[in-house]
Amino acid sequence: QVQLVESGGGLVQAGGSLRLSCAASGRTFNLKGWFRQAPGKQREFVAAIKWSGGTTYYADSVKGRFTISRDNTKNTWYLQMNSLKPEDTAVYYCAAKAQYGGWNQVHDYDYWGQGTQVTVSS
Repeated sequence: QVQLVESGGGLVQAGGSLRLSCAASGRTFNLKGWFRQAPGKQREFVAAIKWSGGTTYYADSVKGRFTISRDNTKNTWYLQMNSLKPEDTAVYYCAAKAQYGGWNQVHDYDYWGQGTQVTVSS
């Protein structure tokens, strides 16, 4: 059974940092990602990383502030979020897919975590 379990969300002041983790079990994946969904908005792409080689992709809104990384030995990936802004407030979801291909659309991914709340206060 495939499971993605997120951790690391919380409340932080603007300008602060948080690190999210996503631990996968049940299989390995070729592409791992992070999405977020703010109240009343659609789920949007944040970042993604290829398992082999480590190529990364970022949404323009987080470039230079967020960093995605992975630990192959633990089947885990991370989202380091720095210089957080109130507009980063959302539920953050990790996602994974077995095949390469598209990487920034919700429908590109096969598996999802349960979500973790990130709240940035001004």
